[in-house]
Amino acid sequence: MKKTFSILFLLSSFFFASCAPQGPATLTVMTHDSFAISEDVVTAFETANNVDVVFLASGDTGTMLNKAVLAKDAPLADVMFGVDNTFLSRALEADIFDAYQSPTLSDIPAEFVLDSSFRALPVDYGDVCINYDKKYFAENNLAVPASFEDLAKPEYKGLLVVENPATSSPGLAFMLATRAYFGDGFLDYWQSLKDNGVVVVDSWETAYYTNFSASSGQGPQPMVVSYASSPAAEVFFASEPPADAPTASIVASSMCFRQIEFVGILKNGQNRDLAEKFVDFMLGKQFQEDMPLNMFVYPVNQSAQLPEVFTQHAQVASQPAAITYEDIAANRDAWIEAWTEVMK
Repeated sequence: MKKTFSILFLLSSFFFASCAPQGPATLTVMTHDSFAISEDVVTAFETANNVDVVFLASGDTGTMLNKAVLAKDAPLADVMFGVDNTFLSRALEADIFDAYQSPTLSDIPAEFVLDSSFRALPVDYGDVCINYDKKYFAENNLAVPASFEDLAKPEYKGLLVVENPATSSPGLAFMLATRAYFGDGFLDYWQSLKDNGVVVVDSWETAYYTNFSASSGQGPQPMVVSYASSPAAEVFFASEPPADAPTASIVASSMCFRQIEFVGILKNGQNRDLAEKFVDFMLGKQFQEDMPLNMFVYPVNQSAQLPEVFTQHAQVASQPAAITYEDIAANRDAWIEAWTEVMK
């Protein structure tokens, strides 16, 4: 009798345990420090999939990638977002991603799908350009430069601040644009900028918020390497939004570099099914429409609608610099080293 009772007790315990509601799984997403998305958007994914999403901020893009490569056999996360086309080849060569051909790719133009193996899928893009202070140019009756060559002319002496490509992502992007335009002569061009008083700082924050005249109101440079979405941000974050942005971008042919950011499922992760669902979610309309006012980037999903502040005040380069991510990967370090030697 006792034996029968014990068996019945064990069976009933197993039954109730198997029927009890399961707690949410955990999905870890590795990101760079600039990642941002609305809480309600993340909650929607969590609720629909019974999961807790944990975002692991991991430094800038290069630092994040280094961490992922070092932890390849025991990954720190299930998904990684934020590798851009300046680092894409390195991520693919390190073989840290599993291939996944998301069905949502049907909504994304082929120009953004740089990895034909579908290990890294495009999420957003943005153009790195020169932004200028409209008021300064108007008050000084000075024409806005229309080409790289113009920037080296005497009338623009000391008026441009750029970021160091060895320490700054937009700084690297701008240097790559000059390399694409001038080819092997890009170092001669940088020597001409140096001779014309170009100012080099270590970070975008310093360039934009300290040196740029339109942002600080006191900076000495009315031109800064920034993003073509920066004018929209100036309007959006103003305490009293102006009718017109105080800044604009120079989007002349080849003067901007288009950064594309990617997401990938890390190899040896523990939650492949959820990871695929989250990649689909990032490429889907809800997530894509939330990005612009959080990270001030453009969605790659062509069905996503842009906020009005973007359509009115942000700009897109019609002919960004043409340079392949393979070429960048093969020469990035050597180009930075040569640039540093010229500019020191």
